[in-house]
Order: sequence, then C-alpha cells, then structure tokens
Amino acid sequence: MSTAEYRWTVPVDHPAFAGHFPGQPIVPGVVLLDQAILFAEQWLGQSAIAWQIGNAKFLSPVGPGETLLFALQRKASGGIGFTVQAAERAVASGSLTPPAA
Repeated sequence: MSTAEYRWTVPVDHPAFAGHFPGQPIVPGVVLLDQAILFAEQWLGQSAIAWQIGNAKFLSPVGPGETLLFALQRKASGGIGFTVQAAERAVASGSLTPPAA
C-alpha cells in the first residue's frame, strides 16, 4: 500500500471562522474533510469529487494558525484512509470511498 503526507496551516482568516464560533474559532469538521479530499486529488492526480466519506471521527478541536499533518494511505479496496494530527495530538481520522464502477 502506498502512502502520502501533506501539511496544511489553517489560515487565521479562514471564512469558516466567522460563524464557527465567534470569539472561540474552531475549524469545522467539513473543512478538514474537504482538505483531505483535496490532498487525495493531488496524490491520485484525478478528481475525487464523486468519492464518498466512508467514515470520519473528529477527536480534537483545531484553531486558527495550527499546522496539521494529513497522512493518506491507499487501501486494498481502492479507498483511502486518512489521519490528521496537530503536532502529536490526534485531530481526525476516516476513510474516502471511490465511486462504484
């Protein structure tokens, strides 16, 4: 199985912070999922827009300016497993499932 790693620093002015949550900004889970999909597209060299979220767990909140490590792993099934970490802290994990042939 092949793997890939990507780093992403959460922009302090990310538009999601405006409503999530004023005074105590937290990155919404959907932003982490979107970033995982974007990295999967880069890694695979193809669009992953029709892929589905197989599962996702959000383990720790993420704030503005944090640097995250996204680790992707190709599964035997053709899907992609991912983990997200901020330093040594686990942030999220899950899997992406390709569209049925």
